Amino acid sequence: MATAVREALSNARRSAVHLEMRDVYTPSDPDFADWRAGVRFDPAERWRSWFDLVVSTTSRGVRMRRARIISEPVSEYIKFEYDLTGRHNIAAGEDVRWLPRRRAADLALPGVDFWLIDEQVAIFNHFDGDGNWNPAADMEIRTELETARLAASAFESVWERAVPHSRYRPR
Repeated sequence: MATAVREALSNARRSAVHLEMRDVYTPSDPDFADWRAGVRFDPAERWRSWFDLVVSTTSRGVRMRRARIISEPVSEYIKFEYDLTGRHNIAAGEDVRWLPRRRAADLALPGVDFWLIDEQVAIFNHFDGDGNWNPAADMEIRTELETARLAASAFESVWERAVPHSRYRPR
């Protein structure tokens, strides 16, 4: 996880939201490869630093929400994410929802994934076409009020329509 997000979460006071809109992230990820090979693992063990950060953040009273816009039928990578979400994201304290892409067609959304911290700091994530982190683009941190409002509005519109993890079943 990028330093900018870790720092922002460490300093968050009220809220942290994350909007994900890709069907594949880092396809060469060793954890994804293990999952594909049938190797089951404890995400809290493998991703201890992230798990601990989420627990620390939510224990301070920060509400963490993650919404994922996904194509259906879902990609193999989304199946991987779904499988780990309950044992990792939710176990650490995040609230996660899923929105099938067909239900997002009329929503105004930014062109890239983002984090929004305390409705003030937007951190945009840039990936290449294959879903790999794009180190040349890095993360884009924006603090303009208009940008934060746009991100907040986009996230809330997705959140309202999205299905809670406990009720969503990948198709």
